[in-house]
Amino acid sequence: MDVKGGYPWWTVRNGLLCDYPPLSDDVECEVVVVGAGITGALIARALIDAELDTIVLDRRDVGWGSTAASTALLQYEIDTELLQLAKLVGQENALAAYKACEGAVSELHSIADEVGDVGWREAPSLYLASSRRDARRLRPEFDARREAGFRVECLGESALRERFGLVAPAAILSRPAAHVDPYRFTHRLLAQLCERGLRVFDRCEMVRWKPDAGALEIRTATGARVRAQWLVMAAGYESQSLLPRNVAKNRSSYAFVSEPLQLPAEFARCIGWETTRPYLYWRSTDDGRLIVGGEDDRIDIPARRDSRIPRKVEKLLARLQKLMPYVQPAVGFAWAGTFAETADGLPWFGVHPKLHPRVLFAMAYGGNGITYSAIGAHILANAVREESHPLAALFGFGRKSI
Repeated sequence: MDVKGGYPWWTVRNGLLCDYPPLSDDVECEVVVVGAGITGALIARALIDAELDTIVLDRRDVGWGSTAASTALLQYEIDTELLQLAKLVGQENALAAYKACEGAVSELHSIADEVGDVGWREAPSLYLASSRRDARRLRPEFDARREAGFRVECLGESALRERFGLVAPAAILSRPAAHVDPYRFTHRLLAQLCERGLRVFDRCEMVRWKPDAGALEIRTATGARVRAQWLVMAAGYESQSLLPRNVAKNRSSYAFVSEPLQLPAEFARCIGWETTRPYLYWRSTDDGRLIVGGEDDRIDIPARRDSRIPRKVEKLLARLQKLMPYVQPAVGFAWAGTFAETADGLPWFGVHPKLHPRVLFAMAYGGNGITYSAIGAHILANAVREESHPLAALFGFGRKSI
């Protein structure tokens, strides 16, 4: 199979949208955010809204890490189903997490409208049962979501075939959900924030930090120093290297985008994923392509990961064919990316108890990275203002490790 790969689809589609300078001089600010992906951009927005002098640093180009590899499915649904999450963290906490993600999808929609031209599209989420056994399990999950007030619809085998062209025994159709161009969203949001005083420096690696006379000193690979009151680590799975022990496991996911093709209309309007783990997930694009991802594994060495792309694409195609036997996509481009996954499917935001009290972490791990980031931005902005947040404990390092 001839598969073009190596660079995420979004960077190929958009090109380099903006070029930021590396930091060359010593500077001061109130908050330094390390990581210029979509998580760092959303956090910077919350900090700028709070009128905090903020700098964003990234060792790569803006949006080049996990953001560029993301397929950007925006859902309130968490990788851990509502009923299972309730067993892990309690029913009240599980509902709070799901409701917060529901609100985050709506907030992201508002931000996308403000920023403009980010490829936002509402698309209900279709959660497919991968087997008849899973279909039986989906019914109580559907009942729990409906009783909690979520907008859900239970679909059987015939409805899935007739409406979506899918072969599966059952599914839950959920709203709200959406998808977006994560690379363009990040660049356009940061550009807008720069007009409000944000300073962004890419190709500027933080090599160390230390307490310094009541503040923090951040030293970069270029030799420049940043003096700040707060440091926010929003560098994705790489942030774990600063913790006493890992709080998540690194995984790699694989994806391809098809050449333009004809898709059933209702299928093209939704995003989808499966009950099996690791799950297959998909979405369409505005120009009639299909993005398909999954086949996650434990490889987190980029060269080894990328060497697996052709074989992984073959497996993704085979799994897609079982669900949609009438669609024959031609692969246009394929890529892979590393992400982190927590045991309970929830993120980590805030201060680690064994580290400096003014070093905050933004670990929006799992399949809900962007929606988690929208929530975490407020948790961290409140922490900098030394104000409480109702989800700080549930999404913080005080939560029991599963």
